[in-house]
Amino acid sequence: MKYIGLILLAVVAVIILLLLIAVLRTLLMPSKTSTYVADEPEEEALALAQKLSKMIQYDTTSYANVAEVEKFLGFHKVLEELFPLVHEKLEKTEIDGNLLFYWKGKSSEKPILLMSHQDVVPAEGEWIHAPFSGDIAEGKVWGRGASDTKASVMAFFQAVEELLSEGFVPPTDVYLASSCTEEWGGDGAPKIVAELQRRGIELFLVCDEGGAIITEPIGGIHGNFAMVGVFEKGKADVKFTARSNGGHASAPSKGTPIARLSAFVNEVETHSPFRKKLLPEVSAMFTELAPYAGFGMKLVFGNVWLFGPVLKAVMPAISAQAGAMLKTTIAFTVQKGSDAYNVLPQEAYVGANMRFIPHQGEKESLEIIKKVADKYGLETEVLHANDFTPPVDIHGEAFRLVENTIAETFPGLPSSPYVMTGATDAQFYQPICRNCIRFAPVVYGPEQMKGMHGLNENIEYNCLPGAVRFYKNLIRAEK
Repeated sequence: MKYIGLILLAVVAVIILLLLIAVLRTLLMPSKTSTYVADEPEEEALALAQKLSKMIQYDTTSYANVAEVEKFLGFHKVLEELFPLVHEKLEKTEIDGNLLFYWKGKSSEKPILLMSHQDVVPAEGEWIHAPFSGDIAEGKVWGRGASDTKASVMAFFQAVEELLSEGFVPPTDVYLASSCTEEWGGDGAPKIVAELQRRGIELFLVCDEGGAIITEPIGGIHGNFAMVGVFEKGKADVKFTARSNGGHASAPSKGTPIARLSAFVNEVETHSPFRKKLLPEVSAMFTELAPYAGFGMKLVFGNVWLFGPVLKAVMPAISAQAGAMLKTTIAFTVQKGSDAYNVLPQEAYVGANMRFIPHQGEKESLEIIKKVADKYGLETEVLHANDFTPPVDIHGEAFRLVENTIAETFPGLPSSPYVMTGATDAQFYQPICRNCIRFAPVVYGPEQMKGMHGLNENIEYNCLPGAVRFYKNLIRAEK
């Protein structure tokens, strides 16, 4: 007993020592404030807002597996009117409505590609401003695609337009790309990639949408932060089916299809089968954000070496987005049973969308969820699946280039690595580029985040000049 007591005392002493070290490190950590706000000349911002407005007014809604090439060819005419020098000076390739432009630089070493998609999701419901009005009001441009992602398409086209007007020749080859199938993961971007492969192009950097300048990226971290996406999770659509002999609802047996499906969903929702882990990129994000937090959050974020287990426990409570950076997720999104209230279904199913994390990728995650489904006698059918993308080296040359460009363009704006929990066209460029970075240089506040794929999508137009400058600086930078 004496020795047990001594061991316990030693353990307590070590814990106290570690806590003291963490507290001391936190007290010595300089506090920082994000000071960047988009404050641009009204005349310049409004001129860019008007260009974006014209792009929004052209409806580029895309639907899964529906080819509407003529629609996008019409949109290309709008782009040609808005950016005549781009179309006059650059080599244009159109592939079934998808666009690729080539700007020859002084060198073909380390070429870069700037991209965002043309297509938008359907606009449903009652809007304050009609979804394809492109209204400019209250300091914002309103309409479907304003933030996702016609603002960034406008910005990089405008950046090239301005540089061409100055007679500028880029230090290295520059490509501009824009697919018309991104919103449903279609074959637009793969077709562009296939064309680049045909030309034998290996890209140094791809800069796509994904991350952005986010206002308060985590609750308690105030101000604007450049959240730079360094990889994206894999995804799958999975169908789980329960079968029975059916029958009349007046004499139900136990274990009916819907009951089994409900038990399965409840288990997965209440006891996630997927393992949490703090990836290096997530740890780096907390380290970067720590100086901008209050003492309590700074203590935890700034000492991941000690408080990693605490972070894993509390991150889902901080936000669903933060929690999704830790593990594979599954969201049940579709369900169907009987067509009548008094008939037990012979077949019922639920559909789910899964997002795979690197430490439990596509194969392992699907095996795990199938084992849980098997317990309830369910059939598992994978309708579509692709794995996570390899992370960009956050200490590498390409990531530093983007960080330096952010610092040059937006004084006072902190930047941080960021894990994409959604999907982008950048995933398709992995075979020809090791540095696929997801960052759109526009400001997304809470209103803009809510409007993407929702009602009343808009972008504050005072951030547009900064977005154009970012792309100009990235093009001008020596690689």
